[in-house]
Amino acid sequence: MNRLKDKVVFITGGGMGIGRAAAVLFASEGARIVVADLDDKAATETVRLVEVEGGQALAVTGDVAIEADVRRMIEESARRFEAFHVLYHCAGVLWKDRDRSVLETDERWWDRVVAINLKSAFWVTKYGIPHLRRVGGGSVILMGSVSALAGFTRAQDAYTAAKGGLISLTKSLAIQFAKDRIRCNIIHPGIVDTPLQAPYLTAALRQEFEAGIPLGRIADPREIAAVALFLASDDSSYMTGAELVVDGGFTAG
Repeated sequence: MNRLKDKVVFITGGGMGIGRAAAVLFASEGARIVVADLDDKAATETVRLVEVEGGQALAVTGDVAIEADVRRMIEESARRFEAFHVLYHCAGVLWKDRDRSVLETDERWWDRVVAINLKSAFWVTKYGIPHLRRVGGGSVILMGSVSALAGFTRAQDAYTAAKGGLISLTKSLAIQFAKDRIRCNIIHPGIVDTPLQAPYLTAALRQEFEAGIPLGRIADPREIAAVALFLASDDSSYMTGAELVVDGGFTAG
């Protein structure tokens, strides 16, 4: 307990799924939470869940793909909590119906998927890292995917390219800001049982996925959030530039 005592954590995509699980878990470890999300209702509900557990949280609303929105959300959060110690960039989209093979994907959907999944990390770190510097260091956690590590017959090429770009960005940030005691690491989840996946997870597809995972099941959001907690805390104080694969053994096969 209290692994994040006196820390302020800015979580994008905090309105649902892994982001919400992380907000509640981090708050239980003593952190004050900024819940950033496009959906104000979802962000407000996450704040309620944090407060029910006795924590403090603030909801801020905006599009992580838009520079002005990210800058405003971070400035608004800094006015409330005065400092940041952790940036957990969890926001992302997984549109299996619009993002397919390069032969099938329209340019507008390619650009939008890349903007939300990759360009957003540019804005979050551009405006968030100066706040970490001011407090003498901190942790940046990016959300990758096993899609960046392996090819799939069900192609999602914009998503895959964006998540691959995050790996390179992670390593660049880790080297650049090590002198400032800022660590940057990336988590590669396998398939996770989130609202983002729910529209596509038919019973047949769920069974197919589970058959290909050595642990035999899809992850719960809290299991990914627990890894993020490790990276946010001082337990990972000697880790930077690392990729943590959390996929039930899928990529080990």
